[in-house]
Amino acid sequence: MNEKSLTQKSLQNFLGKDDKKIHYLDIKKEQNRRKKSIVDVPKPFLKWVGGKRQLILQMNDYFPKEFNKYIEPFVGGGAIFFYLLPETAILIDVNKELINSFNIIKNNVSELIKSLKNHKNEKDYYYEVRSKDRNPKEYNKLSDVTKASRTIYLNRCCFNGLYRVNSKGQFNVPFGKYKSPKFCDEKNLNAVHKALKNVKLINNSFEICLDFAEKDDFIYFDPPYVPISRSANFTSYTKGNFSKEDQIRLFNVYKNLDERGCKVMLSNSYSDFILGLYKDYQINILYAKRAINSDGSKRGKIKELLITNSF
Repeated sequence: MNEKSLTQKSLQNFLGKDDKKIHYLDIKKEQNRRKKSIVDVPKPFLKWVGGKRQLILQMNDYFPKEFNKYIEPFVGGGAIFFYLLPETAILIDVNKELINSFNIIKNNVSELIKSLKNHKNEKDYYYEVRSKDRNPKEYNKLSDVTKASRTIYLNRCCFNGLYRVNSKGQFNVPFGKYKSPKFCDEKNLNAVHKALKNVKLINNSFEICLDFAEKDDFIYFDPPYVPISRSANFTSYTKGNFSKEDQIRLFNVYKNLDERGCKVMLSNSYSDFILGLYKDYQINILYAKRAINSDGSKRGKIKELLITNSF
């Protein structure tokens, strides 16, 4: 039996699918899982507003069937990376705490798990941990493991799983009052650790991808969306907001990558501004359920754009 047949059989057992219905990407993912000795399927270790787990089934048919390395310049929770499980990848984000967390899981997951087990789901304790970044001099003395542990704990115990900072870069989301938040998912953290093998992690702006992208690489952009209402722009993931000028800079990077022969995909809100910017590319419409809105009556399915070049 050849390798492809073996892979299809294992996928049939794992996914419960008929061989004929197995997508090419499923085969590649299974092959990469074996190369990285991944037993448990990894998933995002952080909750992330705008995360793409709910949209993956809609996005699946738009992913390129083949590509060299995978590059994601706004990695966030990493849902697409964990879904594709590429053999080699470059994950980028301007959020320093986020990339530190990825790095610690990649290089020191056992110490991270020990630290996470010491946290408590208590309101006073939560605010004590949250307050540690109020004194930058003392915060900088914390080890990278402690910082990563804090990031994951706060994310899992805070209200709605938001990651939001104020103008000083201080985490400011209130306690979430969850009964049993899973801030130490040891099984998943170990799976993520294995998935990060052969992955380069970079704390920088999205433009840095131009230093690494080559022909036939797949680059997926999931930037902060153009707000479609005033209430849609109430969250900041870094000290600086993502402006319309930043969206134009991003478009120029997208165009550059297209001209290099890269396979490029971008998500954004359904807005006239984005439709106008990317009018020369393939525009697809997805439907997302959004729970983050200051007005509960306005939560529900909304249109999103998925923009690809010709691959």
